[in-house]
Amino acid sequence: MVRGGTVRCRREGVLGRITLDRPEALNALDLEMIQGMRGALDAWEDDSRVRAVVLDGAGDRAFCAGGDIAVVHRSARTDPGLARRLWRAEYRLDARLARYPKPVVAIMDGITMGGGMGIGCHAALRIVTERAVLAMPEVGIGLAPDVGGTLLLARAPGETGTHLALTGDRLTAADALYCGLADHFARSSEVPGLIAHLADGGTVEKHARAPEPPVLPGHRAWIDACYGGAGTVEEILRRLAARPEAAAADAARKIVAAAPTAVKVTLRAIRAARSMTGIEECLRQDYRLCSRFLAHPDLAEGIRAAIIDKDRRPAWRPAELAAVTPACVDSFFAPLEDDLVLP
Repeated sequence: MVRGGTVRCRREGVLGRITLDRPEALNALDLEMIQGMRGALDAWEDDSRVRAVVLDGAGDRAFCAGGDIAVVHRSARTDPGLARRLWRAEYRLDARLARYPKPVVAIMDGITMGGGMGIGCHAALRIVTERAVLAMPEVGIGLAPDVGGTLLLARAPGETGTHLALTGDRLTAADALYCGLADHFARSSEVPGLIAHLADGGTVEKHARAPEPPVLPGHRAWIDACYGGAGTVEEILRRLAARPEAAAADAARKIVAAAPTAVKVTLRAIRAARSMTGIEECLRQDYRLCSRFLAHPDLAEGIRAAIIDKDRRPAWRPAELAAVTPACVDSFFAPLEDDLVLP
């Protein structure tokens, strides 16, 4: 077994096992973890003893709550290079997992947000349990969904992906399955047996169970009507305001509370993702957007309000959607001098 302090990589039977081992931080990804995972994947690619890779998280609360937000906050305030190095390594790992020549089984048993979805939802086989909570909540801290998240959400049924990207709403296991973000449901108590079965050369299906019915299909009518074909965030809000459903009003409140610049950039990003053919194109877009957000005041302010001071009162700049011009949004998508290069 190779232990890198915050990630454990070892062989068990026919499996290569990677366990995120930072439970006190909800297994949030730091650069050491990313590098450790990448090293294990490289070592196992040509190892005939390893037929598949299982990725899980330590503790009983989270698979992975995202990237190291402390690094991003410090980077946004003083040194943009810190976060950009983290993102480059993280996005390359996401692409590696998506294209890995052996099956990667991600077991999302708990909180799975942001970067957690990046390493979990691009895997070949994605398992969720009753404890799974999935979300891309980046607009709430002045950022856009990254890690190929807009590509995942763009492929969700109807306009559910747009709704999730702009509101940051959380998904249960059943709704994650409905949105195409997971493939199988298993009970948390049966996960050890599932992994042991896989290590013996078995398949996931033996431990797959039927989840509770999803909730999102019952909201598709107003979601599709409000987001479908809307060219602007303002138009979406007008449509939401005209709906009688309480959930539509709740969605509008969440969009208005999020960073105006992030919301407008996110709408453009998820629309663009619909025509993308692969994760690499999406990750290059993500790197451009996140690099631009590092230089924008909303990111440091959003993290301060949500994570550092926890006053939940961010002072967005600008504070109004109308002040975020099309030219401003365009600037986020322009090529960088050091655009992300993927193999």
